Amino acid sequence: MLNRRRFLSIAAAVSLVPGAARAVPVHVETGIALGARVTLRLAHPDAPILAGAAMEEVRRLERIFSLYLPDSDLVRLNSEGALDGPPFELLECLTVAGAVHVASGGRFDPTVQTLWRAEATARERGAPLTEEERRAALARTGWGRVRLSPDRISLEPGSTLTLNGIAQGYIADRVAAFLAARGLTEALIDTGEMAALEGPAQGGWPVRLPDGSEVGLRRRALATSAPLGMTFGGDGRTSHILDPLSGRPARPLWQAVSVTAPTAAVADALSTAACLLATRQEVERLCDSFPGAGLAAAVAA
Repeated sequence: MLNRRRFLSIAAAVSLVPGAARAVPVHVETGIALGARVTLRLAHPDAPILAGAAMEEVRRLERIFSLYLPDSDLVRLNSEGALDGPPFELLECLTVAGAVHVASGGRFDPTVQTLWRAEATARERGAPLTEEERRAALARTGWGRVRLSPDRISLEPGSTLTLNGIAQGYIADRVAAFLAARGLTEALIDTGEMAALEGPAQGGWPVRLPDGSEVGLRRRALATSAPLGMTFGGDGRTSHILDPLSGRPARPLWQAVSVTAPTAAVADALSTAACLLATRQEVERLCDSFPGAGLAAAVAA
């Protein structure tokens, strides 16, 4: 899980960039959330204190979105089929997910968790998912089976949700907002997807993309998805990204797709959906559906 979609990297520590003389050094804080490493890079006199508070915020959000913490809001929603008085963050994240679902023609769909569990169960028994089992799981998926209101989220019987294709980005956005509200201007939040406040220099935070190019990230977000970045049973062939239209694992058409957007939640969801598209032009059209979003890199398989 720690390697899932970890295709972005800081190209250089800001304190080591030639000519980047600073009165305040960059403080780096690391942790784990949603099965991925979280790295915060902050430039502020009180950076250690702010970073500690931000990590607490990450842990609070993890208790909403985790599929593995037994008392998380998402786990309770999946097990009970409904959640009264849902957290605002869960509603907001699901609303963004719904928008990307529509724009992607249904290729981004958090209800694939039911399919994912069926696929994982089949792998555990050492036999592929049968067509009958796949059809049965597919019949319990579909964004239309989700009901959202400020007071209640409900799922039709048999449906379950995963937010693994958007929650890491959403958490990066929330942490960026958390830090900005406390007066911090220079920060890069990396939860597996990246959200940047002001950069350490005019060019922004240096980030290397899967195609080897480098961008400066400043007041923007960046997310990368890879069909084979995580595979069932670690077989290196069967993608954990499932196509909600066919019910099958994504074909490895891409090594990696990177999307930039004003928010990491949108970038995260778009990059996930992009892994199911066949051409660069299709990916670009999908990104054009959201103001400010764009394809940063696409490496064909």
